[in-house]
Amino acid sequence: MITTIDLIGTFAFAISGATVGVRNRLDIFGVLVLSFAAATAGGITRDLMIGATPPVALANWHYLAVSCLAGIITFYRYSDIERLRNPVRLFDAAGLALFAVIGSLKALDHGLGPVGAVLLGMLSGIGGGIVRDVLVARTPVVFQSDLYAIAAMLGAIVVVVGVALQLPAVPVMVASAAVCFGLRYMAIRYDWHLPVAPPS
Repeated sequence: MITTIDLIGTFAFAISGATVGVRNRLDIFGVLVLSFAAATAGGITRDLMIGATPPVALANWHYLAVSCLAGIITFYRYSDIERLRNPVRLFDAAGLALFAVIGSLKALDHGLGPVGAVLLGMLSGIGGGIVRDVLVARTPVVFQSDLYAIAAMLGAIVVVVGVALQLPAVPVMVASAAVCFGLRYMAIRYDWHLPVAPPS
């Protein structure tokens, strides 16, 4: 189940990366690179930090295949993807939620404490988006006013608390993903944000 959720999150993040690539008029190779980077950077960072080497995204060919499939679909069917309301943010929110769940669970499985698991779950969620934005030379969303990292952190907290209370795994994962995705979606819809630095 964890692998399945991880691949679904990979596909969602890959769509967001590929969409940014098409919007920036990259060629198909550039779109696929951005798709793979957005989909796997958070997971690779997570695995390296907990010593799970080689990272699963590099050891398992399914991650590359899913990323490339999402990139090709987006490249050739971009108009269909774009019909979704704000597709980059929608798919990014889905990937964020799923990766926050998987990241925190994997951290707990490798012996990290609650605080470390929350931080690593958050990093798993935001890592791909940061790399995606850096590669197209724009300020990463996580450093802007939207509730991005906060949503991932809250989703990870739900997982850590659920595991600590020995609650059933599936409901905990669903609740965690729902909290993260829901908060991110509401922040996008209603322009919720953290305070930003005033202009000088």
